[in-house]
Amino acid sequence: MSKQNQWIAGINAVASAIENDADNVREILLEAGSKNPRITEIEENARRKGIEVRRVTQQALDGVGGSVRHQGAVARYAAAKTWDEGELAGLIEAAEGKALVLVLDGVQDPHNLGACLRSAAAAGATAVVIPKDKSAPVNATVRKTSAGAADRLPVFPVTNLARCLRDLQQLGVWIYGLAGEAEASLYDIDLRGNVALVLGGEGDGMRRLTREHCDGLVKIPMPGDIESLNVSVAAGVTLFEAVRQRR
Repeated sequence: MSKQNQWIAGINAVASAIENDADNVREILLEAGSKNPRITEIEENARRKGIEVRRVTQQALDGVGGSVRHQGAVARYAAAKTWDEGELAGLIEAAEGKALVLVLDGVQDPHNLGACLRSAAAAGATAVVIPKDKSAPVNATVRKTSAGAADRLPVFPVTNLARCLRDLQQLGVWIYGLAGEAEASLYDIDLRGNVALVLGGEGDGMRRLTREHCDGLVKIPMPGDIESLNVSVAAGVTLFEAVRQRR
C-alpha cells in the first residue's frame, strides 16, 4: 500500500469517504449481486459525484480488503490533506481560546486509535496529536473504526512529542495528562480554555518525558473494582467532560 493510495474497506468508511472527501476517492468496488440497500446508496452517491464504480466478486474484495472486514464495499483512496506540524499553531489561534487537543502517546492498536478519533470528532476537538514512530498509523483499519473521523479531523503525526507539548504551552495551551495514580480528579480542573488532554498507550501509559511536559496529572474517579479503562473509553470520558464544562 503506497503512501499516495490505500484501500479502505467497510460500508461506513467508504460512505464517509464519498461524503466528506470525494475528490480523493479514486474508485469504488462493490460486491456484485449484493442487495444491501446501503451498497446501492453508496453506488448512487459515488456515481452522482463522478466516482468510478465497479461491481466485482467477493473474492476480489477479499483480495484488496486484506484482513479488514469489507462488508461488500471497498474504495481506492488517495489520502486527503496531510497535516504538517507547523500548521497546528494556526488551528490553535483560530480556536480563539477554546482549543481542545487530544494527544495520544503511543496508542498501538488501530481499533483503539480509530475509536479515539471518532470520540475526538464527536467532541469537536481542534486536533489530535500522535507520535510518528510510537503509534499505530492512520491506516484502513483506523479509517473504518473512526467512522469517517479520520477524514474530517486534523491528525498531526509529530517527530518529537515532548517538543510539540512545549510548543503548545507557548501557545497558551494547558496540558493535562491522564494517570491512574494522580491525586487530582478530572472533574475538579477547569477545561474551558485552551486545553490539551494527554493519554498514554495501552501498555505502559504515558512515557516519562510526556509526563514531565504536562502541567498537571489527573485521574478519572472509578468507584468500581476496575483499575483502568480502555484508552478509547478513557478518551471519550475525558473529552466529553471538557464538552460538558464548555456548554
